[in-house]
Amino acid sequence: MLVHGGAGDVPDESLAGHIDGAVVAVGRAVAVLREGGSGIDAAQRAVEVLEDDSRFNAGTGACLNAVGSLELDAAIMEGESLRAGAVCALPAFRHPIAVARAVLDAGDHVLYAADGARIFALTQGFEAADEHAMITEAARARLERLREGKVDANWAGGTVGVVVRDVRGLVVAATSTGGKVGKSPGRVGDSPIIGAGTYADNAGGACSCTGDGEAFIRVCLAKTSVEWLRMGMLPSDAASSAIHYVLEKAGGQGGMILIDHQGRLGWARSTRTMTWAAASEGWDVIRSGA
Repeated sequence: MLVHGGAGDVPDESLAGHIDGAVVAVGRAVAVLREGGSGIDAAQRAVEVLEDDSRFNAGTGACLNAVGSLELDAAIMEGESLRAGAVCALPAFRHPIAVARAVLDAGDHVLYAADGARIFALTQGFEAADEHAMITEAARARLERLREGKVDANWAGGTVGVVVRDVRGLVVAATSTGGKVGKSPGRVGDSPIIGAGTYADNAGGACSCTGDGEAFIRVCLAKTSVEWLRMGMLPSDAASSAIHYVLEKAGGQGGMILIDHQGRLGWARSTRTMTWAAASEGWDVIRSGA
């Protein structure tokens, strides 16, 4: 299992906290697997933990759009039957990834957007959250700095994601984000787009991306990376090649995490930081870094 906390430029004084958040998410997800849960259950749990952690750009603490509101994106996909579920431009719900999981389980559609996503969530028994309770002072301050021209709108640190391979050989990818700070209402990035920011196929592996969503969409980065795994490329090489490719082809910066069908891990970034944490059978401790 490998978790990322977003490619970007996390300040040095905040880096340890970001890494700790990723470690906690891996620990909670590993517990799900040890209790007999599937890779899908574990991936969902890891992302939910990060959505509850306001240090990340997902769920509570997610960045705000140009009018100061939350529009949340999430996706989850499993690699056995290629079932997937996603939501985009979802208003305030505590765990967007849980709504995406419900889309996967329902099986009728893959992606619900905006008010349609809200209505689907309510019909599935989810309760809408108080948007003001999910918006942090840090998110408000960051939007204000952007409006004053003091912050880069393309800084993408904080999107969260996970890739998992369980004991049955099932690979899963899940991603959740608030998107870009100050984005136009209705803007959707790569995270909920199957094949762009999230993808899983047991024949190759699973991928979760973070970074310049528009660029990642243009090159279908997640699917491309998993295809390279299917052809025999090592996850570390595939990740590095993919991040170089999207930067060269579409000018997009960011990062990704990969797991192949054997459970081997790989990750790469073109940004200054991308917090991560990982666990694997036989390891004594959860490993982490940025």
